[in-house]
Amino acid sequence: MGHARDSRYAARNQDDVLRLLAAQPFAWLVSAGGEDAAFTPLPLRAECNAHGQLVALRGHLARRNPHVARLHRDGRAQALVMGPHAYVSPSWLDDRTQAPSWNYAAAVFDLDVAVSEDAPDIHAELDALITQMEGGRPRAWALDEMGERYARLATGVSSLRGVVREVRTTFKLGQDEAPFDFAQLLVGLQADGEHALVDWMRDFAGARA
Repeated sequence: MGHARDSRYAARNQDDVLRLLAAQPFAWLVSAGGEDAAFTPLPLRAECNAHGQLVALRGHLARRNPHVARLHRDGRAQALVMGPHAYVSPSWLDDRTQAPSWNYAAAVFDLDVAVSEDAPDIHAELDALITQMEGGRPRAWALDEMGERYARLATGVSSLRGVVREVRTTFKLGQDEAPFDFAQLLVGLQADGEHALVDWMRDFAGARA
């Protein structure tokens, strides 16, 4: 990743990675190389072990998607997650000699993916995703409300589990800005409606914000 080797922009801990994935579960699953290279946008969930450590990403694909055959042949893949991001304008600064920039949070997960067509695996994955996405909603919907329609849906789905081999992140959130400039950028981004990015910037800045 562009800034992955710059320690200023590193995740502070695993909680930053889990928060990013929870806030932006819709990711690109990428199997690059070869004539059957495949690229699929899909929701992904974090799986943590008993110690709270991230061990895998879980999701599902339409069984007719050619990506399924590619993953059966070669399970090596990457998940690309882009969190909140925005253009950072020098017009917000008193010092107009500053250059424009782009603030963002992003992660790349290197995975070993296994695909399953087993009915219990598919049901468990769909139920867990729906439970996560419906959490906190008024009149939250549940999978069993589909009734007999669920069986027809499930026959067209494959579940996947990607064991996490490596995680690379960039949280470029104004760490290199002087405090006065940083405060002005927050005002500008807030006025532009970039509330999620502002929240991340304030969190990383801590007392400075």
